[in-house]
Amino acid sequence: MKKIAIYGKGGIGKSTTVSNISAAMAEMGKTVLQIGCDPKADSTRNLTGGKNIPTVLDILRDQGDAELEDFVVKSSTGVLCVEAGGPVPGIGCAGRGIITAFEKLEELEAYDTYRPDVVLYDVLGDVVCGGFAMPIRGGYADEVCIVTSGEMMSLYAASNIAHAVKSFGSRGYASLRGLILNSKNIEREEELVQKAAAEIDASILYCLPRDGAVQQAEAEGKTVIEALPDSDMAEHYRSLARLLLEGGLKDD
Repeated sequence: MKKIAIYGKGGIGKSTTVSNISAAMAEMGKTVLQIGCDPKADSTRNLTGGKNIPTVLDILRDQGDAELEDFVVKSSTGVLCVEAGGPVPGIGCAGRGIITAFEKLEELEAYDTYRPDVVLYDVLGDVVCGGFAMPIRGGYADEVCIVTSGEMMSLYAASNIAHAVKSFGSRGYASLRGLILNSKNIEREEELVQKAAAEIDASILYCLPRDGAVQQAEAEGKTVIEALPDSDMAEHYRSLARLLLEGGLKDD
């Protein structure tokens, strides 16, 4: 079982990237479990027809307990989708909510039940408190990838996440695999990200171009892999998915 945590600043296109990677891996015949770790609970929307699925925390609040089938939803592309969810706005701690959701998944033996080939954790990277760092420090993920653009705040978040990963790395937890550049077409973008990568001693794993196919697919509540399977952008996501499965860097 390959376990990858993908972090990034809110709004950077992380969930779009993760969902398309999941769909591409499922297309390759892999059993994929995608776990959204963001209180907005929108990580899997493009896999589930643009609709939010019940979250682990919502079900625990409403029912007091839960079974796997209550919150594990299989998408039309075959991806197993889970949303950790968050607290009632203004009440409670989102990080603690993620910890609760992870504990419930373990208690219900989700990994043994579904036996995924790949687990992808989609984690908000604006903050790296104890809960949001759970995939890194809890032994849930083996590798961490960071989605960024050349914008200052996304690079700042990437630096924070990289330092968090490295602080836990000495204890045998997840290692930093590298950066995924989700292009915004800003001036000298790749140069800016290359410089930031060098500063945190990381590599750029892949450069995803900016492509209108992404917005076109999302308007249908779908991934590019499902909505526009023959597009250039779908091929980019497939290439990135293969890279993450096999290891190594894309030689541009």
